[in-house]
Amino acid sequence: MDPEILRTRNWTAIRELLDSMNVVDLADVLEQMEGPDAVRVFRMLPKDTAAEVFSYLSHDTQQVIVEAITDREVGGIIDELFLDDAVDFIEEMPANVVKRVLAAVPPEKRDMINHFLNYPEDSAGSIMTVEYVDLKRYFSVAEAFSYIRKHGVDKETIYTCYVIDASRKLLGTVSVRTLLLAREEELVGDIMDQNIISAKTTEDREALTNDFRKYGLLAMPVVDNEDRLVGIVTVDDALTVQEEEATEDFSIMAAISPSEEPYLKTSVFRLARNRVLWLSLLMLSATVTSAIINGFQDALAVMPGLIAFIPMLMGTGGNAGSQSSTLVIRGLALEEVSPADASRVLWKEIRVACLCGGVLVVINFVRMALMGYSLIVSLTVCLALLSAVVMAKSVGCLLPLGAKRLGLDPAVMASPGISTLVDAGTLLLYFGLAKALLGI
Repeated sequence: MDPEILRTRNWTAIRELLDSMNVVDLADVLEQMEGPDAVRVFRMLPKDTAAEVFSYLSHDTQQVIVEAITDREVGGIIDELFLDDAVDFIEEMPANVVKRVLAAVPPEKRDMINHFLNYPEDSAGSIMTVEYVDLKRYFSVAEAFSYIRKHGVDKETIYTCYVIDASRKLLGTVSVRTLLLAREEELVGDIMDQNIISAKTTEDREALTNDFRKYGLLAMPVVDNEDRLVGIVTVDDALTVQEEEATEDFSIMAAISPSEEPYLKTSVFRLARNRVLWLSLLMLSATVTSAIINGFQDALAVMPGLIAFIPMLMGTGGNAGSQSSTLVIRGLALEEVSPADASRVLWKEIRVACLCGGVLVVINFVRMALMGYSLIVSLTVCLALLSAVVMAKSVGCLLPLGAKRLGLDPAVMASPGISTLVDAGTLLLYFGLAKALLGI
């Protein structure tokens, strides 16, 4: 929205412009405004539109709006939000805002919000919603449509309906497409799909999102330990979780503590704090490589030319290890590999390492020959290069698999951690070969 329109205070023109905009675009507009202007424009939105726009705003903008409007307006917005969006908002707010919000919402919704807040943060229960359509198996198709029309207005999705019995045990699912194509007198129990793909309330939410991709789902039912339907997770929430998990993995792989704040809204101090710990640990871990070099000072004094190849060997080894770890971490995330496949993965990476290392050895040998190095020195460096690539790729594939086996995040074993181990291993191989072949 053009700031000039706001300055003219032509509220009629502003309201007409707001009515013509998509809710996602409206949220983007509010994000770009200063606090008072954002609140003023937000208050001009119809109640149902305001709640939908509110769900797309960042947590910072949500807090600004909540702190500026009345308790009655707060209660109306939260009451209009789908339950999962309301829970997500409350989880990110400071205690004083949470207290005010919960006091403003109707008792029934407050009880449901409090119930959802008790689920573990990374569980399926924490991201599910109760706004779904449930049917009985004895409904006819005509009765099912009548029920959907009556109860589906405020549901987050009606495309997939869930068939339950009197004790709310999940019996099957039926899509609106199936209902449309069936005869009106047919029973829901006869046309429902009994091959149910569901999740437990305590299931890890990242594992749940993988099932969305695997089975092409738009929504997944969530059941308790007795297979009673308690909620559903929709595909938009699954995508949000995937984005958050991918961001966290990228941060860890780059040796940065994860942050939920957008980059431009994160303070310089916080960015530095998120990075300095990892940088300090990696700096201290580099003392291992320093100690190895110090241990071979006598050898280096005899043939100082060996020092020139240390950066090349360490860099190549680190890059080779990062390649393997990245592919294995991706395979673990997509469930293409598991810790049980460790031997197969290792054998494949060793063969890849031999091929890659062989090409690198040929290139390096020709380069060293053209630069006038002796045959024995060239062979020493080339053997060290091949050994470093094989070792690095082996370490790079096994560490993420080992982390997964121990229940740790495989991303922790990505490039920064692997590079430290590979650097130390490369130096030991290099100096060991140099002592053996060059007699120093």
